[in-house]
Amino acid sequence: MLKDMFDRNSSLSFEVFPPKKDDEFENCYKVLDSLSTLNPDFISVTYGAGGSRSKKTVEIASYIQNNLKIDAMAHMTCVGSTEDDILEVTNDLANVGVNHVLALRGDKPRDMSDEQFEKRIFPHATDLIRFLNTHTNLDVSASCYPEKHPEAISMDSDLAFMKMKQDMGAKMFISQLFFDNADFYRFIERADKSGITVPVVAGIMPITSAKQIGSTVTLAGSSVPKSLADICAKYGDSPEDMRKAGIEFAVNQIKDLRKCGMAHIHIYCMNKPKMTKEICTAII
Repeated sequence: MLKDMFDRNSSLSFEVFPPKKDDEFENCYKVLDSLSTLNPDFISVTYGAGGSRSKKTVEIASYIQNNLKIDAMAHMTCVGSTEDDILEVTNDLANVGVNHVLALRGDKPRDMSDEQFEKRIFPHATDLIRFLNTHTNLDVSASCYPEKHPEAISMDSDLAFMKMKQDMGAKMFISQLFFDNADFYRFIERADKSGITVPVVAGIMPITSAKQIGSTVTLAGSSVPKSLADICAKYGDSPEDMRKAGIEFAVNQIKDLRKCGMAHIHIYCMNKPKMTKEICTAII
């Protein structure tokens, strides 16, 4: 997957998440069927807090890999996991032919005490990456943060951790969402100077409702430029207009990234195939 994708000038991939309720899985597969018609290079599948939905992640990744014949990337978090927990999931992935993971620390689960958090087996994503590359044959990718990780003390510190991820064996990075391409361009320049040599894929999240600014975006630690804030203020009370304006904003982001030679794009599509198709059609 990696070699083929980065041998070309551009790529397009999507992120989906497992539904919280088992009876919603039929619709999830319909979403995947629809997304598959857009011919993405790969589709990634998120992981529940502390690995709480790991079996569902494996199940969906298997469907992508084996039924849709599209490369699947399974997210894997380690914040609440033991070594045996990780190996159980990697064995499940190997059994269904999924050989690529996105290695993440993950957020602290709500039921984890502060003491348990401080004594966790895998303190950082770098520890998970090292473990996976030592004990499995998986291809491992990692995340990066154009505006630094919310817990990082500085951008230089965060870039040092990014370099450690690469040194531990990460073969590519997928960026956290961002809304000002200038932030991403500055980040790439600093990453280059920090010794990052593996590919970096730009993560784009379309904002189709104003409430996203107060939830997903805030948790990600991404800043909101005035241009996007103005869109939310103007169209926030008109769902359809907000949706159209948000899609247009994402399309313009992607077009500018491609124009500037950064054309490997990962869309956080929020399990919305119609929206994703509109974006893909507009950027052709």
